[in-house]
Amino acid sequence: MNKDNGFPYDGAHGDGDESADALLEATADALLEEELRQAAAVLDPVPDFLRQLALEAYALHDLDARIAELTFDSLVDALPVRGVTDAPRMLTFRAGALTVDVEVTGEGLIGQVLPPGSARIEVLGGPGAARPVAVDSLGRFLSDDPPRGPFALRLRTGTEVIVTEWLRA
Repeated sequence: MNKDNGFPYDGAHGDGDESADALLEATADALLEEELRQAAAVLDPVPDFLRQLALEAYALHDLDARIAELTFDSLVDALPVRGVTDAPRMLTFRAGALTVDVEVTGEGLIGQVLPPGSARIEVLGGPGAARPVAVDSLGRFLSDDPPRGPFALRLRTGTEVIVTEWLRA
């Protein structure tokens, strides 16, 4: 009998033996899984159209996110200034009481979330990974990596997720 809990204990396995056995079993399982993955990749590869379908389905994982409405776009709403050839693109998005102002330049993105508060912003750019952008206590953010091609912003506040519509840089 085990003196700690009163259950029969034969002493055949110590505490260290049980954890070592579990570790060996987990390692063997991981190796077998990797071997099966490699075999499947060679013998039955995933078709490109199915891979693309999976990427598009994953893009919907924020389906319950609120969509921020584009309320100002300097390409459409602003009057051109004579002599200025490389003016930054100014964008304003609104979702309820939240406003996101963004300036798109050849050097990157500059913007501000109003009202200021704790938030995280990610720059989305197709099926690749989202690029996180730091937001300071005043709601300001800066990305030194200019978007190439279509992009959108995903804003995460403490209570909700807001996504802008996709735009071309």
